[in-house]
Amino acid sequence: MVIATETTSGGSHHRRLTFAAFLNSDPAAEEEEQRSHGVDVDAINPSTSNNSNNNMNMNKEVHYYQQRQSNASTTSGESSPNQVLSPWNQTYSPYYTDTTTTPSMSPSPWNQTYSPYYKSPWIYQRRNMDDDGTDNGLVGTIVRQDGHVYSLAASGDLLFTGSDSKNIRVWKDLKDFTGFKSTSGLVKAIVITGDNRIFTGHQDGKIRVWRGSKSRTGSYSRVGSLPTLKEFLTKSVNPKNYVEVRRRKNVLKIRHYDAVSCLSLNEELGLLYSGSWDKTLKVWRLSDSKCLESIQAHDDAINTVAAGFDDLLFTGSADGTLKVWKRELQGKGTKHFLVNVLIKQENAVTALAVNLTAAVVYCGSSDGSVNFWEGQKYLSHGGTLCGHRMAVLCLAAAGSLVLSGGADKNICVWRRNGDGTHSCLSVLMDHVGPVKCLTAVEEAEDGDGGQKGDQRWIVYSGSLDKSVKVWRVTETASTVIG
Repeated sequence: MVIATETTSGGSHHRRLTFAAFLNSDPAAEEEEQRSHGVDVDAINPSTSNNSNNNMNMNKEVHYYQQRQSNASTTSGESSPNQVLSPWNQTYSPYYTDTTTTPSMSPSPWNQTYSPYYKSPWIYQRRNMDDDGTDNGLVGTIVRQDGHVYSLAASGDLLFTGSDSKNIRVWKDLKDFTGFKSTSGLVKAIVITGDNRIFTGHQDGKIRVWRGSKSRTGSYSRVGSLPTLKEFLTKSVNPKNYVEVRRRKNVLKIRHYDAVSCLSLNEELGLLYSGSWDKTLKVWRLSDSKCLESIQAHDDAINTVAAGFDDLLFTGSADGTLKVWKRELQGKGTKHFLVNVLIKQENAVTALAVNLTAAVVYCGSSDGSVNFWEGQKYLSHGGTLCGHRMAVLCLAAAGSLVLSGGADKNICVWRRNGDGTHSCLSVLMDHVGPVKCLTAVEEAEDGDGGQKGDQRWIVYSGSLDKSVKVWRVTETASTVIG
């Protein structure tokens, strides 16, 4: 509080400034004036001295934080030691390249320029692959300063990442491109359609739909959710459309009431599949976002879903089962029927991936194993891949490769050989936390005249260590990539 001092012949007394005078006052000048009249400012406002001590302690903590960040940095560039690595600091945004000066504007979270939605709280660190004389291995790291990475998806030169911040960041050529935010629910799953729609599954049980603007590059807006508001209102008036989930609690069948844990697309059929911790599998039509089916698929939470070959659909659950569903005509429409249970075990099924070309389905489990089945007409067990010491959390198929990420912080790269056997080409070990999600895209040819069949892939891995790592792997690699 600012206090003015008046000196009279009878002594001194204090009066409060008017509000207008307070706005025009200089606190430093007022304090100096008070001290010149012999007023003990610290006695009047003891928080002043405490704030001074707190500021000194804060400066020490910031200095210590800077030293730790400087020691832990793996980039080749140098940063100014007087700047704080903060998501509010423009200097450390991928858009801000001048690290020799400090922005004149105060990096306040209330300042729109420094909002985390304007400047990303991610830092990209690139590794020069020429240093180790190999084309395989780690290309770079995208580090998030707060929160874990739960989902990612790639489309062309764009990478979409979802985290527990409830926001989706978009990367182009591994540079921060743009982002969009949801109101609630961490992002557990992301899929992208060919018509530039993005579907995101959230912890709050909602599926949100986004679309990129055709006129404004890098602008994404929410265009709806599943189910649509119209369908929700139409179905909600009929009591037959409700199902009892627990005592005295009924929910609408077309809506997930627990976390949406997985999404999968079958664009050829125009369908989107969603699995949830509420144990249900839902089928959505992409053309009008209508819910076609709601299936009580498992006895426990559904962890993973994957659209397969020959109109098959695969679901894995915490109940330890991997189920196969087939889409068949029924009346004027279609319906999915359970046709097989490939595995039933005590360990939870945690991840699925499908090689559509070779007609192989891979299943990761909480015991660290990856089982696979092959064959279009009749699926037969082909074997088990053992490369993890802890649970397999994610799988991705890329050409003849299959990649498995685990709670042991490692990524195993397997190649399916011509005789149906699998070889472990490499183990990627740069993460310091469980690997939660994987995706791979074919690397564009650079015109260097590479050998035919030497297919190269860019692999993105998201982890609970708050980072996304970018790898390059080839189908002909034969050495372990550290």
